Amino acid sequence: MAIKFQYNKTALQGLNKQLKMREKALPVIKNKETALRIEVKRAKAKVKDLDEQLLHKMDAYSISPGIWNEFNSNLISIADIKTSTKKIAGVKTPVLEKVDFHIEDYSLFENPKWYAEGICILKKLGEIVLEREFYNRKMELLNYARRKTTQKVNLYEKVQIPGYNDAIRKIKRFLEDEENLSKSSQKIVKNRQQKQEAES
Repeated sequence: MAIKFQYNKTALQGLNKQLKMREKALPVIKNKETALRIEVKRAKAKVKDLDEQLLHKMDAYSISPGIWNEFNSNLISIADIKTSTKKIAGVKTPVLEKVDFHIEDYSLFENPKWYAEGICILKKLGEIVLEREFYNRKMELLNYARRKTTQKVNLYEKVQIPGYNDAIRKIKRFLEDEENLSKSSQKIVKNRQQKQEAES
């Protein structure tokens, strides 16, 4: 990205201001990137942990899969999901607060006695699956923000700050050259005047 500028003191002041602003912002952006990277790792680890929990519970409950064929899956459904948002390094992320399940009325005498335990099992599995979805979404949002922040860090570090430094250097050289030329021409004029005065 070429920085457009003019060879004058006003442009020099403007570029200095832009450079200082970016140099001041860079450590803050780097800290944000680090914080986001850590949070993405945490969310990823939590998703992995919830996957393992789900697999462990599914394995534990798959001992008698025939029993689940008798179970009426319409007995339990999700009634409400209570959520909130939490800001992490300036990024709004979803938080699962509570899952409310609706359980249909059923006869304890006409159905197998393990139905109550079956409902508890499904509630627990449902909570794990939903929590995993929330952490997965959190990980996606944080990772997207981290990528954007990394791009900004690279833009500042590798493009803009060197570009502003280069432009400032060019303007300073130009102004110095201009000043030297001015001084040289003044000297030449002065020498001519002195020579003319001496001749007359």
